[in-house]
Amino acid sequence: MEMTITEKILAAHAGLEEVHPGQLINAKVDVALGNDITAPIAIDRFRKAGAKRVFDKGRLVLVPDHFAPNKDIPSAEQCRILRDFAREQQIDHYYEVGRVGIEHALLPEQGLVLPGDLVVGADSHTCTYGALGAFSTGVGSTDLAAVMITGELWFKVPETLKIVYRGRLAPWVDGKDLILFTIGRIGVDGALYKAIEFSGETMEGLPMEERFTMANMAIEAGAKNGIFPPDRVTEEYVRERAGREYRFFQSDPGAEYGEIREFDVSQIGPQVALPHLPSNTKEMGEIGEIRIDQAVIGSCTNGWLGDLRTAARVLRGHSVSPGVRLIVIPATPTIYRQAMKEGLFEIFLDAGAVISPPTCGPCLGGYMGVLAKGERAIATTNRNFVGRMGHPESEVYLSNPAVAAASAVLGRIGGPEELGLEE
Repeated sequence: MEMTITEKILAAHAGLEEVHPGQLINAKVDVALGNDITAPIAIDRFRKAGAKRVFDKGRLVLVPDHFAPNKDIPSAEQCRILRDFAREQQIDHYYEVGRVGIEHALLPEQGLVLPGDLVVGADSHTCTYGALGAFSTGVGSTDLAAVMITGELWFKVPETLKIVYRGRLAPWVDGKDLILFTIGRIGVDGALYKAIEFSGETMEGLPMEERFTMANMAIEAGAKNGIFPPDRVTEEYVRERAGREYRFFQSDPGAEYGEIREFDVSQIGPQVALPHLPSNTKEMGEIGEIRIDQAVIGSCTNGWLGDLRTAARVLRGHSVSPGVRLIVIPATPTIYRQAMKEGLFEIFLDAGAVISPPTCGPCLGGYMGVLAKGERAIATTNRNFVGRMGHPESEVYLSNPAVAAASAVLGRIGGPEELGLEE
């Protein structure tokens, strides 16, 4: 039977010659992930099940990245549970403040997830690692507890939606615009419990960081996972990071897809997702004048070094508009250090931005940028649900880093061209 890349990875981890959409399987997990919100619940379930030791102390990754450094006593208690458990179980990959980064940037950067892996994480954006050609998906804390004990989990094999991108990207358009455009076309349930396979000539030259951004937001279309066929770009990224063997899986030429959609990207401009869904997407030129109070550049979607470089190109020689708060969040300590070495921080500070340590804080309305009633923010994050970044009567607009940076200068949502910049 000819299979898709997702089906091949699942079959390999289930010890089966082949699988088909809808089939229930039990598969071995290569990497399991928990953070300071979800892992404490999993640890509680682990203990209530009577378990004593995790299945593999080298394959469970604990990342306190949502409320660390701790913002209050409850968050301190949450992180303490992770810290104590990691010490008790001698977990190899526990990251304390000072070494911790946003989980979905940290794990690929550290070479902890690799092509061909089966990865689960108690965080919905675990699908990010599909950019490497891995099957990765979010699970609940109880499922994470089961994996912590057994190293296995059951799955229903998803049907695959193949999306083919053709054409050359326009100036100031990147992977964030492509995924916002895609979700705008198929809707937040357009890929419900499906695998999205990103393909086409446009994807072949897409930088790895932008692939992470696109795979990250597959869940915003309801997908079980998003996945890129690994290629030369993948190999260049993982070669020096991998500490173990990995495998490139490819879809068979005759593999069956539930649906195939094609997009010509050459006519797509920068996209903005208006409140309160990632699918409420429009071309930036269609949205009129929308004043903002805050801009956020960071998160597991767009806190990569390339995103910071783009933002710096836009901000160089400009100042943040009076009354606007610009928050820049490098996703990991490595990205933070490299941005500092390249002089990006000086550009941000000269423009009037504040630079945060790596954290998920503002994306989920936790801290480091919570919105008040009636305030508006443009953000490079991945969700703009009601109350996502603070007060239920605040608004979040999603964009790429160039648009977020330009908007901070303009005081309203706008693009780099309005500042006289050419890409």
